[in-house]
Amino acid sequence: MRTAIILSTLLLTLTSLAEAPAVGSPAPDFRLQDQDSVWRSLSDYRGQWVVLYFYPKADTPGCTTEACSFRDDIFRFRAMGVAILGVSLDDVESQEAFAAKYHLPFPLLSDRDAEVAERYDVLTGIGPLRYAHRETFVIDPEGRIARHYEDVGPAEHSAQLIADLGLLMGDD
Repeated sequence: MRTAIILSTLLLTLTSLAEAPAVGSPAPDFRLQDQDSVWRSLSDYRGQWVVLYFYPKADTPGCTTEACSFRDDIFRFRAMGVAILGVSLDDVESQEAFAAKYHLPFPLLSDRDAEVAERYDVLTGIGPLRYAHRETFVIDPEGRIARHYEDVGPAEHSAQLIADLGLLMGDD
């Protein structure tokens, strides 16, 4: 019982007190390096739809499944004018190795300081281990949150996003 109380306290301590940006609110901007050490900002994508997806750890089973689904659907996203941005707490080198190993054709951003994960309220962890919870934000061309997915199935998520983006964009 005591161990459960201690673990619960640790989890509550690591959970951000902030709330995720609400649908309709401005998406928090950021400036992070991608797997090629290129600095990327959300504001760079103003005027287009963005899928900003957070994932726990590069090259782990669920994260690989999700990233490869986005890779396999990249031409459908591009045809819709949608940019894909992945974010984790991994360093640039880990992002580079992950992108190269699976031929991922979109930016993977390194949030080593967890500042972006905190601002989007996806930072979680157990004890000293911190990581981004698997969540996705769809950001409209005006830079507002259009959708927030808190419960993501890695294998189905890409297809779900394509369908939902079609509805959000008014496509039939």
